[in-house]
Amino acid sequence: MKTGVIVYIAGSDDSELRTDWDAEVEKLEIEADMVETISPTSGHFDIPDAWLAMTVKGMHRIECMVAERAGSGGLRLQDKRLRLCG
Repeated sequence: MKTGVIVYIAGSDDSELRTDWDAEVEKLEIEADMVETISPTSGHFDIPDAWLAMTVKGMHRIECMVAERAGSGGLRLQDKRLRLCG
């Protein structure tokens, strides 16, 4: 069963538009077949949009995680995972 993870970046504002969120999410080394990011600069507008993109690409188990800015300038994942399907 293919697994997808949606990472929702909370607390980002207009001053952080130049941040490469996808690169920051890659540093988190999330174990999944596919990872989508929801941020001010991503192509996804909200969680259902990213969920649909993953479903179309064959992901059966999809989870959503929230990431927030860490003090060091990177991202930190919250402990909670929300299973959207599968």
